[in-house]
Amino acid sequence: MKENKYDDPLFFAKYAQMDRSRLGLAGAGEWPTLRRLLPDFDGRDVLDLGCGYGWHCAYAAEHGARSVLGIDLSEKMLAVAQRDHAAPGIAYRRLAIEDADFAADSFDVVLSSLALHYVADLDALVRRIARWLRPGGVFVFSCEHPVFTAEGTQDWYRDAQGSILHFPVDHYFCEGARQAVFLGERMTKYHRTLTSYVGALLENGFALTGLAEPQPTQQMIDTIPGMADEMRRPMMLILRGEKQ
Repeated sequence: MKENKYDDPLFFAKYAQMDRSRLGLAGAGEWPTLRRLLPDFDGRDVLDLGCGYGWHCAYAAEHGARSVLGIDLSEKMLAVAQRDHAAPGIAYRRLAIEDADFAADSFDVVLSSLALHYVADLDALVRRIARWLRPGGVFVFSCEHPVFTAEGTQDWYRDAQGSILHFPVDHYFCEGARQAVFLGERMTKYHRTLTSYVGALLENGFALTGLAEPQPTQQMIDTIPGMADEMRRPMMLILRGEKQ
């Protein structure tokens, strides 16, 4: 499924109000963790799958990447990227991740931020990424954590007064589509286990060189309402693989 909720005007307007939309990388809670897992970009050719507003493309270019290609299915996302994060060496292309195909040995680094839980066939994608990367190339991606995607609704269980009781985890080993609600809108995401995420790397020629479950910083807990509850369950997963 190539879902493109981000071109829906109502959904896009809501997304534009999020901290990660307004503040960029500084507003993304996982950024301090993701940044530590990123490779050296100097002189490298980079592909960003699901580039959104282009924040990561700009970061790679600012840190010496020779070329950066960002692809995304959303016209609205790409319009912002081309307006706010255009620079020499950065190109943007409207293309679904599932349809992406490039020549072998085209890139040194492939990135993807919070996009792969929209892709139904992860193994097929990772197999193609392995072909696109040069030997020693790095694939780093963040996705919604399997604990977060398992039950499907992605919302807390609350008592009659609205206070949080716990977060539901159910049908963990039943992989596949889930109907989730994000910013009040229903969309399809794909749940898979941690074993499947790691296995997709190991079975397609990657060595696992990084794994992290981002936590909010103490500053975020102290200053952002509700952020303390993010310590109660993992929301995101970050993996890094290097092509052997």
